[in-house]
Amino acid sequence: MFSQPFSAWLSRRGLHFSWLIVAITFLTMLTSSAALGLPGALLQPLGREFGWNTDQISSALAIRFMLFGLIGPFAAIFMERFGLKRVICIALILIASCLLLSTVMSQLWHLFVLWGLILGVGSGMTALVLGAVVANRWFEKRRGLVIGVLTASSATGQLIFLPFAAWLIEHYGWRMAVLPVFFACALVCVLAFLFMRDRPHDVGLVPYGGAADMPPPAAAPAASMTLMEPLRVLANVSRNRTFWVLAGTFFICGLSTSGLIQTHFISLCGDYGMAAVPAASVLAMMGAFDFVGTILSGWLSDRYDNRKLLFWYYGLRGLSLFWLPHSEFTLYGLSLFAIFYGLDWIATVPPTVKLAGAAFGKERAGMVFGWIFAAHQIGSAVAAYGAGLTRTWLLTYNPALYAAGAACLLAAVIIFLVRKPPLVPR
Repeated sequence: MFSQPFSAWLSRRGLHFSWLIVAITFLTMLTSSAALGLPGALLQPLGREFGWNTDQISSALAIRFMLFGLIGPFAAIFMERFGLKRVICIALILIASCLLLSTVMSQLWHLFVLWGLILGVGSGMTALVLGAVVANRWFEKRRGLVIGVLTASSATGQLIFLPFAAWLIEHYGWRMAVLPVFFACALVCVLAFLFMRDRPHDVGLVPYGGAADMPPPAAAPAASMTLMEPLRVLANVSRNRTFWVLAGTFFICGLSTSGLIQTHFISLCGDYGMAAVPAASVLAMMGAFDFVGTILSGWLSDRYDNRKLLFWYYGLRGLSLFWLPHSEFTLYGLSLFAIFYGLDWIATVPPTVKLAGAAFGKERAGMVFGWIFAAHQIGSAVAAYGAGLTRTWLLTYNPALYAAGAACLLAAVIIFLVRKPPLVPR
C-alpha cells in the first residue's frame, strides 16, 4: 500500500528499503516469540486460580513447542505460495486472538486449544525460517549479519517481556499481563500490512548489495511448492548421519533452553523464595546477553571450525546447568548464571546452519534446517512436560536440571561425528 512511495523516499536519503523489511521482520519475530515465552510467567498464577498442577499446564505448553517446530519446514512453502505479508498477518492475528481469548478461559481444554494449538501454529509460521527467507531474498551483502540479528530477536523476544509481565501479574493479575503482547502483535500486524513486500523487485529495487542489472528471481518450480516437498526432503536426508547428529544436538539444545529454563525458571526461583519480578528480570538479562552472544556467534562461525564452537557452547551450557541448583539463588549467583548461560542461549544456531549448508548444499539448507529446528522444538516439548512432571512428583526441578546438563555434555562430544567442512575462501 505505502511501500512503493516510502521506498522511493528512503532511496532519496540513501537508505535501502530492505532495512525496513528487516525491522518489520525483527518486530514480528520478537512479538511472536514473546507470546511463546509469556506462559512461563503464568505457571503459578494459573495453578493458584484453577487448581491445575504443574504437569497439566506444562503438557499444554509442550504442544506449542512441538507445533512451533513442526510448522517450520512448511512455513517456507506458505511464504512462497501466499507471500510474506499474508503469512505474517495471519500468524499475528492467530497469536493476538489466542492471547485475548485466554483472558476468559476457565477449563483445561481451553488452555490446550489456545496456548497449545493456536499459539503453536501462529508462532511456528514466524519462526526462524522467516528470518532466513527474508535474509536470502532481500540481501546479497550483510546476509550473515541479518540472520544473526533476526535469530537473536527470536530468543530475546521470549525473555524481555517477562519482567513487565511478572510485575503486571503481581499488581493486576495474570489476565492483564497478556495485553501488552496482544497490543504489540496488533501494531506489528498493521505495519506488516502497510509496508511488507515479498521481494526487492516488487518495489523496483535489487537486493541490498546486488548488481544494478540483477534480474528478477525465477519463479519457484511447482513441484517445490507442494506440501509434500518438505517430507521428500526429510526422507532424503534421513539417510545421512550428519543430519541425525545435527538434529540430535539441536534436540538437546531445545531440551536445555526454551523447554526448561524459559518455561520453568520463574517457577524454579519461586521454589527457592525468589519473587516473580526479580526472577523474570534474570531471564531478561539472559535475553540481553543472548542478543550479543548470537550475533558474535555468527561472526565466529565464519572464521572458526563450527564443530569446535558447538563443543564449547554445549559444554559450557551443561556446566552452567549443573551449577544452577548450587547458586543459592542469590542475585549475584543468578547474575553469573545469566551471563554464561545467556551468551550461548541460541548461539548454537549460526554454526548449526553453517554445518547444514556445508553438508546439504545452499539450495536445500533452509528446508533441512527447518527439520533440524523441528527436533529442537521436540526437545523443548519434552523438557517443558518432563520438568513439570518432575516438579509435581518429586517437588523439585533438580533432576531435570542435572539431566539437561548431562545431555549438553553429550552433545558437546557427539558433534565431532560431523565431518569437518572443507575450507571456503573468505
